[in-house]
Amino acid sequence: MILAAGLGTRLRPLTNSVSKPMVEMANRPCMEHAVRLLAKYGVKDIVVNLHYMPEIIQEHFGDGTAFGVNISYSYEKELMGTAGGFKRVQKFFGDEPALIISGDALTDVNLEQLYKFHKENEAIATLALKQVADPTQYGVVVREGNKIVQFQEKPKLEEAISNLANTGIYLFDPRIFDHIPADTFYDFGKQVFPELLEKGEKMCGYVMREYWCDVGDLAMYREAHYDMLTGVVNVELPGKELPGNIWLGDRVSVHPDVKIVGPVLLGNNCTIKEGASIYGPVVLGDNTVVEKDAVIKRSILWDNVLVQHNADLADTIVASQCLLPENIMLKEEVLEPSILQHVCEVAATKEK
Repeated sequence: MILAAGLGTRLRPLTNSVSKPMVEMANRPCMEHAVRLLAKYGVKDIVVNLHYMPEIIQEHFGDGTAFGVNISYSYEKELMGTAGGFKRVQKFFGDEPALIISGDALTDVNLEQLYKFHKENEAIATLALKQVADPTQYGVVVREGNKIVQFQEKPKLEEAISNLANTGIYLFDPRIFDHIPADTFYDFGKQVFPELLEKGEKMCGYVMREYWCDVGDLAMYREAHYDMLTGVVNVELPGKELPGNIWLGDRVSVHPDVKIVGPVLLGNNCTIKEGASIYGPVVLGDNTVVEKDAVIKRSILWDNVLVQHNADLADTIVASQCLLPENIMLKEEVLEPSILQHVCEVAATKEK
């Protein structure tokens, strides 16, 4: 099951127009990386819970055929919580072990090793854990051997009992459904797991060595992109890889008098005109046009963005369908069309 019902409030304004799992990550929706990971490890049947802007997810993934999997959907008119949404699709799993992964996290976790660990330990629940530098942003876990003995939710740094973060990647024995009430908002971290501890049920923690990033806020969104472009996380990037950490999509047009310093990912139908300069890490989405003498540094642009003559962007994120007027200078901005319009109006007022 891919959890994809969240609102993604901490990624606004990017989630004003798309749901969090559909936020672009290196020219693919974040959730697509999860689907590709599952397909890589032979997981064929996937159910996805939906709530916020569900039609965008369904339109992109359809029945999963294009990704080599079978996808069905569970629409939640009212949010059911992580465990409540899982309980709602109990029939989908039958008597099989259930794998849960988030549609808004980026990971290359070895699912084969995780499953092997789960079977060997015969636990009702196995949680994938990751050592983190700052435990204050996560639920953390204490283990004795492989067995989980304590949880702590987003502790203060001085009060943290562990630096092993709960990644939201779980493997469950079918008995787990006996511990989740039907038709009730229920949460794994706040309710199911503490209750399992109280009942003496065996839960185990698998400490993963691979990459995991909760793309929970804009800072992590930027960091995850840079990790993708520099190979810190093992994901498939779209396009043809060239020397210098440069990826080119189909039908890309780059003028000979253009400076590109990788890592840079150029989407399909991108056009880079004379005199433009691009200093990575940079991602340009499909159908994006960079006009003469524009400069882009350490920025992420989604699809159908027009960067006009002599614009200068640094550390900026631009959502789809934006036009950046000539001579504009932007640094550490996050823009979608309505915000961009406001920024331009303020700039025009100042010029007057």
